[in-house]
Amino acid sequence: MGGFASCYRRSPGIAGILAGETVILESRRQGFQRSWAWHIFLARRIPSFSVPRMKRNLFLSLTVGALALCAGSIAAAEVEPGFILLCDGTSFDGWKASIDHTNTWKLEDGAFVTRGETAHLYYVGDQAPFTNFDLKVDVMTDHGANGGIYFHTKYQEKGFPKYGFEAQVDNTHSDWKKTGSLYDVVNISKSLAQDDKWWTEEVIVQGKKITVKIDGQTLLEYTEPLGAQPGSYTRVLASGTFALQAHDPKSVVRYKNIRVKRLP
Repeated sequence: MGGFASCYRRSPGIAGILAGETVILESRRQGFQRSWAWHIFLARRIPSFSVPRMKRNLFLSLTVGALALCAGSIAAAEVEPGFILLCDGTSFDGWKASIDHTNTWKLEDGAFVTRGETAHLYYVGDQAPFTNFDLKVDVMTDHGANGGIYFHTKYQEKGFPKYGFEAQVDNTHSDWKKTGSLYDVVNISKSLAQDDKWWTEEVIVQGKKITVKIDGQTLLEYTEPLGAQPGSYTRVLASGTFALQAHDPKSVVRYKNIRVKRLP
């Protein structure tokens, strides 16, 4: 279906198999930031043969560096109409980590980064639960990394979250359930995203319907059947908050520009 599959759950364990190829486009925001990085690189390569030239090059480097910081600030503030940012890019304000492994989560270049044992980072900045919403998270993975974006969940001190759903983050990890899967509800076997490149993972919940998009392209749609009952991991639509996953020590995942719009 034009490079994506719309998958509906008919019975427990049903898997949606993605067919076809797609081209992953970097967002305008990322392209903008990368262009500034390139100019910084050029500025640093200018040789210094004299004091005046050194001063001129220092001024150029400082100027380009300042512009790069401004570019980053502009990109961070560039939120779609109706959305609010859940992270400021400079701190963990509004977020609370599980206590099982307290040194896993790092803050690097405006992103939450996983570097350590299994742990989860929960959004606690707004006490009003999220029911219907449009959530967007910019994600980048190292090769072989595994992560996840939870919704309709609640804070849990240890272990994998038992409440809500997980939108999978996994392009090349050994787990065959790839990026955008609703883990163990609708499982996708091929990722539209790529390691070492930023992509936007989007989850929309409206009533009994969940839609997952990668860089704006619909990956799956799931409508919860009547009478759905929670299991040991609930995976039943309700309400709650969001969480990010650090899966294992070998998985390095970056999450940033986390923004959400409440829907009626």
